[in-house]
Amino acid sequence: MREGGLEAPIRHPLDWRNPDFLDEEKLDAELRRVFDICHTCRRCFNLCDSFPRLFDLIDESKTGELDSVASGDFRAVVEACTLCDMCFMTKCPYVPPHEFNIDFPHLMLRYRTAQLAKGEIGLAEREITKTDRNARLAGRVAAIANWAERRGNRLTRPVMEAVAGIHRDAALPRFHRRTLVALAKAESPEVNKDAPAYGRKAVLYATCFSNYNNPGLGLAARAVLARNGVETEVVYPTCCGMPQLEHGDLADVAERAGKVSAALKPWIERGYDVIALVPSCALMLKFEWPLILPGDADVKNLSDATYDVSEYVVDIAKTEGLAPGLKPLERGVTLHLACHARAQNIGPKAAEMLRLVPEAQVSVIERCSGHGGSWGVLKDNFEVAMKIGKPVARQAARAVKEAAGKGANGAAPMLSSECPLAGAHIAQGMEREGVEPAPESRHPIEILARAYGIEIEAQ
Repeated sequence: MREGGLEAPIRHPLDWRNPDFLDEEKLDAELRRVFDICHTCRRCFNLCDSFPRLFDLIDESKTGELDSVASGDFRAVVEACTLCDMCFMTKCPYVPPHEFNIDFPHLMLRYRTAQLAKGEIGLAEREITKTDRNARLAGRVAAIANWAERRGNRLTRPVMEAVAGIHRDAALPRFHRRTLVALAKAESPEVNKDAPAYGRKAVLYATCFSNYNNPGLGLAARAVLARNGVETEVVYPTCCGMPQLEHGDLADVAERAGKVSAALKPWIERGYDVIALVPSCALMLKFEWPLILPGDADVKNLSDATYDVSEYVVDIAKTEGLAPGLKPLERGVTLHLACHARAQNIGPKAAEMLRLVPEAQVSVIERCSGHGGSWGVLKDNFEVAMKIGKPVARQAARAVKEAAGKGANGAAPMLSSECPLAGAHIAQGMEREGVEPAPESRHPIEILARAYGIEIEAQ
């Protein structure tokens, strides 16, 4: 037996329809097998709160070993997992094909699937993940919804905390009256026929966030791609199911995978590439769906056709070359590489993309923000999320303070994250580090659009 493994990590399909997947005794045995290996290794102690909680349980137990830890105490370990995948992708030496076969995030997912089957996932937690329904309702009264969810609103935020379990200080995404799909139907950018990449065609999978919360992100992506000769269409059948995955609702995720892959199949058959605008959604289409529905040909074809938006622009740059017109940015960029972008195993594509801008000064932060999607806004998790993200916020805040120390010649860098929710979370952390007002985070594609002289405003 070798210590660790040198092969590229692989993931096995989730056998979630097998009755053994939810068998309590077999699940507990697998938890104990994996936790014991984690206990003897401890390489992941600084990634998230799951591992410190596990190691504290063991160290404070009667024997100092896992055998004296009650199975009921494992719940606290599972609850702290954000499914960021960083233990699997960057730390664990025992992931498949190593014979120990450790996939910690998917084991946490299995536990949550069992919790859901037993009715242990709260109603409020499940309801806030219904992004399509919630966003459609909020979008109809966007001004009121944005007022109600505003941080510091002493009238509504305590009520949201009491009823929905959303921490009163957690930053929440704003809603727009018009969706990305509606805006895209109303107007399409002119495709640059002189661009080196002219002839490419891509369908943008809008994602729930870009469709309802930040359509400007999608419009910026369309404008940049049109400048580079790419004909685009915007499609949004439904949410990718990442919020449901967080709660272990694999049947719901499978249904969404079938619906989206069927809707995008005709586009793929017509030669269109598929671009996901948010890395969590790209991860679902590329990797999670094929593991949940391993025998589905449409899901497999969609996985093969899907790009993250930054990945796609870099591919254009390397294959045909970008269209001219990029101008230097007025400031540097502090760029956070989102965990779900890193988990795609494509390299730091957002950083590569921004460095295509002349004279670009890009400082990269490659660490988890701690947000974890809907996980990080919950009352019981928010402060833990802020603690996990503190190193990221501290590094971003330091860049702003250093710029301020240079006086008028030191313009504070822009804040950017591939994950919009992570970006807002980092900005909150920067406030705690003494940066007031904290900068608004922008997606890298929005910054690239600015370098092209493209300004987007979506109402």
